[in-house]
Parts: sequence; C-alpha cells; structure tokens
Amino acid sequence: MRKSVIADIIPMAVAAAGVFCVAYLWISADAAPQLEQRVPIASNVSAESAGEEGDVLARAELTTYGGTPSELPGVWPHFRGPDRDAIGKVDVTLSRSWSAQGPPVLWSLDLGEGYAGAAVLGGRVFVADYDQDKQGDAIRCFSLADGQEIWRYFYPVKVKRNHGMSRTVPAVTDQSVVTIGPKCHVTCLDAATGELKWFLDLVKDYGAKVPNWYAGQCPLVEEGKVILGVGGEALMIAVDLETGQVLWRTANPRGWQMTHSSIVPIEFAGRRMYVWCASGGVVGVAADDGTLLWEVDEWQIRMANVPTPLPVGDGRILFSGDYNAGAMMLALSEENGQIVAKPEFRLEPQVFGSPQHTPILYEGHIYGIRPDKQLVCLDLEGNVVWTSGSDHTFGLGPYTIVNGLIYLLDDHGLLTLAEAQSGSYVQLAQAQVLHGIDAWGPMAVAENRLIVRDLTKMVCLDIAAQ
Repeated sequence: MRKSVIADIIPMAVAAAGVFCVAYLWISADAAPQLEQRVPIASNVSAESAGEEGDVLARAELTTYGGTPSELPGVWPHFRGPDRDAIGKVDVTLSRSWSAQGPPVLWSLDLGEGYAGAAVLGGRVFVADYDQDKQGDAIRCFSLADGQEIWRYFYPVKVKRNHGMSRTVPAVTDQSVVTIGPKCHVTCLDAATGELKWFLDLVKDYGAKVPNWYAGQCPLVEEGKVILGVGGEALMIAVDLETGQVLWRTANPRGWQMTHSSIVPIEFAGRRMYVWCASGGVVGVAADDGTLLWEVDEWQIRMANVPTPLPVGDGRILFSGDYNAGAMMLALSEENGQIVAKPEFRLEPQVFGSPQHTPILYEGHIYGIRPDKQLVCLDLEGNVVWTSGSDHTFGLGPYTIVNGLIYLLDDHGLLTLAEAQSGSYVQLAQAQVLHGIDAWGPMAVAENRLIVRDLTKMVCLDIAAQ
C-alpha cells in the first residue's frame, strides 16, 4: 500500500546545525580511480539557502511502502555506533575466514550518489539519501531483515553533483530520527511512520555556511536534545528533540563556521561538555546551558576538517586530518576553577593523520588509516606500534571493530578482516563485497549484520560464522 502526504508548514523561529560524520569525510573526487586531493566546485558550495528555492516543506512528501520492521536484534543508532566509538559488541560468533565469495549478501539497495552511512534501531535501517531524479533529500527507512523500504520522507532541494551528495548518518531514538541534509537542513521525523515533527534550515535561519563538498556533520542526540554545530549566528545550539524548540545557543563572536567534523560528548572535571572542531579552532561547550568552557585555535584545517575529535581518557583528545595536518593531542586541565586546553604533542602526517574517518580507541591503543593508506596502531603517547605495511593499504574507506576484529573497506569495496590487537598487523580474510567506486560511507553493525556502501549501492552482509 502506498500513500503520499503533503507535509504542513511548521512555523518556528529556531534553527540548527549541519552534519558525518563521518566522519566526516569525502574529500576526493567521486569518480577518479586515484585518490588525489581535489578542491570543491565553487558554484556548488555557495551559501545559497534553500529559501531561494521556495518553502521546501510546502512540497514535501511522505510515501509508505510494503516493508515491515523486523524483530532482529542489533542497535547502531547513530554515527559510530551505540557508544560513539565505532566499536560493536555483539552476541554472535563471528567468522574469522571467508570463502572466495566473501560473507553472504543478505540484501542490497540502490541509492543516490553519496557516502551517507546507515543507522539501525528497532529492526529498521535509516539512511539520509538524495533523490537525483526528483532533486531532493530523501530520508529512507528499510527493514533490517530484507532491505524492503518501509517509508520515505522527501523534500525538494537542488544539490549539484559535487563528489556525491549525501554524507551524514542519522541519529535515531525509539520515537524519532534526526538527519542533516547536504545543504544543512535538519529534519526530525517519527521513526515508526516517517511523519514530520520539525524542520530547521541552518543557512536561512542562522546564517550557517554550507561546507565545501556539502554538510558532513552527523547530528548528536542525547537526553532529549539535538546538539548541532552551526557557525554563523550561533556557534552551537541545543534543540528539544520533541518540539524543535531551541533550548540554548552558544555565542559565536569570532564568526567561526561549520566543518565536516561531528560533535563528541565528554566528561571532565565533573562537567559534561561537547567538543567540536569549528573552522577557526576547537571548542568545549557546557552540555547543560551552552556556555563556552574553553577554546583553542591551534587545530585548524583550512580545506576540510573531517574526522571527529577522539577522546582517549583523562581529559585528553586526539585530533587528526589530511592536507598535511597530521595529528594533535589536546590535554584539558583545571586551573583556578576554569578548564584550560593545551596541545600536548603533534604528529607529522607521515607518522599519523587520518584523512577521512575518525580513528578508533580500543584497549589502550589508537587505530586509524594515515595518508599513505596504511592502517596504523599508535600508543596513547603518539608512538607507532605497528603499521599494516605498504602491501596492505586501504585508502579512504571506513573501518570498525567488532568483538576484537577490525573490518576495513578500501575505496573500491574490498573488505579486509584483521585482528584488532596491538601485537602486530594480522590479516585474516579479504573479499570483494562491492563493485563500484568511493566505498567511503561509515559502516553499521547489527549483531551478525554488517552494512556497507559505495557511491551508489548499499549491501548488508552476514559476518557470523557459517
């Protein structure tokens, strides 16, 4: 059964910030076999607001399909998984070797061009897609069991092809799903039905600037609030998840703008705070009221600041990136009742610097892919413990750790399985699971199911022992 509903216009004097995670991400050409750095197409990333195209909600559509939620277990509700650390903990025995065909493919989907990863909750898979034929963002919900579509919420917004369109991972709760579109539209929908709850245009309402290669920041949802890094008139805002009402906003006197980096929550000195890479540096914002607790300008990447900050414990945070940025460890301390942030050490890019995806902290070590495409294991002082070597390279693809195994996807869909351990690089299996290009979207894990994508296709793999 299918039905279409024209969404009502939701009046509100609030706005919110643009997202991708993801990471974060997506800084090379979408069709080039080599991974050379590119500059954005200027005409595609101007500060145009969708308001120039008319009120998008007046032409929004909700369509329902025949798919149904499954009763399968598995939770990956937002960017980097349940604990926002890109680590999966599942109650199944995972395969440590594959046949020549690789892990069984349970289902596959055709998507619009992009790198947006999946979120999983309640037997549903959520993807922020782009409909190239109709020219608009499409938030889509599928069954985890078979990939059949359940509902789709569409609103028109013209996005020119600029190394893909979609780039972000939804944030999902039992009641709601929040997404950020390529041009910084923030949408909150009912997770079960797809019905609109509220909608924000960060460019139109807050003066946010669409980043090069479009928005890549993934929304952060916790304790009934949506936390968004905006730039423009507000550095960061908190929005009530149910109503869309702005609960607090952080002033932006320096005029810092949005990057592709996502916000990460941390606890330090008895306070919960949100750490974010803005265009001019890094900030720590109080979770309760949006007060700016600290800021530093020692970490900036002019072209594209992509990976999310990585907390490693004791008030220490690792930042990494491309464009010769390398990496930096920032240390927080408390002085005279104030929180102070100071760089502890820096790493040259030949030692470590993650171009696209956020590194993973696992059992006291940091795992990430540096610009020479090698997987690197670092200790917490920035020393290289091992590398995968020049014979084992991975490009700009994603990686995640599940039950002590690390899954890595290269640019062309070759999936590698290795031990996630600090002794040495130990490769267990490889298989070609996608056959397109730019397999860069973040992975999602739901028990025995691993969901990966390339530029135009998403597949769900069975990674359990067969």
